[in-house]
Amino acid sequence: MSKVIVENLNLFYGDFHCLKNNTLSIKERKITALIGPSGCGKSTLLRCLNRMNDLIEGVRITGRALIDGKDIYSRDINLIQLRKEVGMVFQKPNPFPLSVYDNVAYGPRVHGLYKTSKDAMEAVVAKSLSAVGLWEELKDRLDVSALNLALEQQQRLCIARLLAVEPSILLMDEPCSALDPFATLNIEELFLNLKEKYTIVIVTHNMQQAARVSDYTGFFLLGELIEFGNTKTLFVNPQNKLTEDYITGRFG
Repeated sequence: MSKVIVENLNLFYGDFHCLKNNTLSIKERKITALIGPSGCGKSTLLRCLNRMNDLIEGVRITGRALIDGKDIYSRDINLIQLRKEVGMVFQKPNPFPLSVYDNVAYGPRVHGLYKTSKDAMEAVVAKSLSAVGLWEELKDRLDVSALNLALEQQQRLCIARLLAVEPSILLMDEPCSALDPFATLNIEELFLNLKEKYTIVIVTHNMQQAARVSDYTGFFLLGELIEFGNTKTLFVNPQNKLTEDYITGRFG
């Protein structure tokens, strides 16, 4: 079942045509990887799925992006609700300069959740930290600054911060680029666990990572989706010569 459907999506920065007539379907509770050279439009497409590109002056978008059948570019869309439903993690961990507890509780507070129940908020914090494998490490250190954590812990905390508001889609923009190889493997294991409940879209320059964790992969080049399909099939038997050239290292 498709969670997200992108239809004929174009994005312009002024006169520059960045995304060119892209169409793809993202399956529910699967991991979809977007690969391609730097500057090819992967992260731009990712940001289309929670309308973060709206914040850039001069951007114009045509086409549709549907989540659960509803076009998120329709005029009646509630952007606050959309960004609650579609969480995003960035290349570099960006915890707030607050305690571990307050980082996780931040989203529920902003959305007015659990404001009448301290116990309910504490349960959400514990549940979110447990989901990313941090509860046992940090349950006695919830009052420490998130900025004092190791990078891997910070990135896990940023994911926990998203889970606390109960999204259904997680967008990951190069989430392991600042991490060492061991931390990267730990985060990848986390993704595999999270996909039991969440739909995950990950942008990565690391083709080995895409092959390890994703169910589906899309190859982008110069703003166009060149090929999209089952990850194993795309890597072993690509249908487009450009895809083959990229994954075999002929360019990129």
